[in-house]
Amino acid sequence: MHREFLMGNSAVAMGAIAAGVNVVCGYPGTPSTEVLETVAKNNDGSIYVEWSVNEKAAMELGAGAAYSGARVMVTMKQVGLNVASDPLMCLSYMGVKGGMVIMVADDPGPISSQTEQDTRRFAQFAKLACFDPSTVQEAYYMIQEAFEFSEKYHTPVLFRPTTRICHAYSSIDVKDREEYNPNTPSGFVKDTQRWVIFPRTSYLNHIETEKRNETLADVFSDYQRNMTVSCDSKGLRKGIVTHGASYGYAMEALEKLGSIPLLKISTPYPFPERKALEFMEGLDEILCIEELDYVLERELVYLCGKYGKTIKILGKQTGHIAPAGENTCDSVYMAIAEFIGTDFIGVEHKENLPSEKPNLPVRPPVLCAGCPHRGSFFAVKQAMKGKKAVFCGDIGCYTLGNAMPLDMVDTCLCMGAGVNMTQGIGRIDPDTSCFAFVGDSTFFASAITGVVNAVYNGADMTLVVLDNSTTAMTGHQPHPGTGVTMMGDVVNKVSIEQILKGIGAAAVETVDPLNLKESVECVKRVSAVKGVKAIIFKSPCAAIIKSGKPAVITDKCINCKKCINTLGCPALILKEGMAAIDTSLCVGCGLCTQVCPVSAIEEGEKQ
Repeated sequence: MHREFLMGNSAVAMGAIAAGVNVVCGYPGTPSTEVLETVAKNNDGSIYVEWSVNEKAAMELGAGAAYSGARVMVTMKQVGLNVASDPLMCLSYMGVKGGMVIMVADDPGPISSQTEQDTRRFAQFAKLACFDPSTVQEAYYMIQEAFEFSEKYHTPVLFRPTTRICHAYSSIDVKDREEYNPNTPSGFVKDTQRWVIFPRTSYLNHIETEKRNETLADVFSDYQRNMTVSCDSKGLRKGIVTHGASYGYAMEALEKLGSIPLLKISTPYPFPERKALEFMEGLDEILCIEELDYVLERELVYLCGKYGKTIKILGKQTGHIAPAGENTCDSVYMAIAEFIGTDFIGVEHKENLPSEKPNLPVRPPVLCAGCPHRGSFFAVKQAMKGKKAVFCGDIGCYTLGNAMPLDMVDTCLCMGAGVNMTQGIGRIDPDTSCFAFVGDSTFFASAITGVVNAVYNGADMTLVVLDNSTTAMTGHQPHPGTGVTMMGDVVNKVSIEQILKGIGAAAVETVDPLNLKESVECVKRVSAVKGVKAIIFKSPCAAIIKSGKPAVITDKCINCKKCINTLGCPALILKEGMAAIDTSLCVGCGLCTQVCPVSAIEEGEKQ
């Protein structure tokens, strides 16, 4: 063993490598992305790693490898689990041969997600064991144990870290390479009774699944990560049940407020009933501190009813813990202080009670300076001026096109939804010009089927593909259109233009969004065509390729502020009441030079 300073996601990745993982596949999404990337960086060539086209594809590839005896890790964020749920629900019944861990990162807050979906609930729904780490070190060990449980009980398992575990850093114990547990897959063995899902097979497997989970509930009661913290409660018949990142917050609070018994639940499903009952013995009140749903709280209420206990269970349902959002050190501290009671808190601890703190300033997210999406949105806005139009957005950097002054995203639901929502709006409002904006990565992930649906059903819509040649929002991962795989292979690029023409789009044109005049003319021309048509705005991400030197505002400026008020570029600022350019942000995209009505902004010299 040796010590390393690792991010939580890196610890999960290194733990999976130590466990002998053979295949790692997934789809990027904050806060999960770094897990797969870390595996790729530390791959000695024995592990197959890929960014799959979406989470469903990753889950199914992983299933095939696990059927063949490989140890497999599939990575995604919580909303990605919805995309993968079809194969996952069936895998729960079918089981696997090799260990299969589905690493699903939850995002309380939410910090960078559409929802606060709680994967612990999904585990109950799918009848799959769920592992919930509390620290970076525990995540490293627990991912290895998850593989062992999966392999022993022939079932996929869910591994659910949250953002504050995924992106925390810690100095942890890590195995030396000679301590790794290599796995040699046995290969796929034909067995239609086991691997072909039929109604009768599902019925019989459902029975076995219920038996397996009863066994696991008992096994998890002895699992070392489900841990009771014993202490002198000074006669107070109260206790705390918690999990995940909230465990650290609770322990920190108790160091300052005085100790009471605490139970950490690391396997919320199947719930370790026997362990919980032992903890509940002799208590009158229990406070459940958890993120996001009241999973532990509901389990304890159920146990009280099942065994006739009169313990008062407090938590989210009773208003003692916030019903939504992240827990924090302060919120947990205050909840525990209220639960213990100021009379119980010793005089020596009362000065530790938190005081009111001012709110942090809010910085709204915006498109980067020089982002080509700004030019795309502005071109469509100019072309549609005075017309009845609707603009359906999607998940990605370009969702920020909803911000003023662009105001160009009217809907955003989930990945790929904009293409189909556009069709729905068009059916009800046929006199509306309907546009669907989608990024190049999202096009491959989930929008293709929507375009096929539009062509097949004779929709009248304009697809706008914002092609910046990367998956920008999650850290510039490759996708089928980049011509590079995660294994480092250079492959043929999948052409979005050829796909659209092959599907049968009525018109397909590609234009540079940083050429405003051409872009506006292209939008007017293509959008006038009846049927399904597409505009591909193609320009590289500004964070990868810098266009040139910062633009310059000359003395011709009349301070009309049109550049600021129409584009919303963060590099365009007011300085002593005058329009100015923040040279530390400007990348020289040239868009503002095309907007200025008096040509007062000039391009800087190209590098």
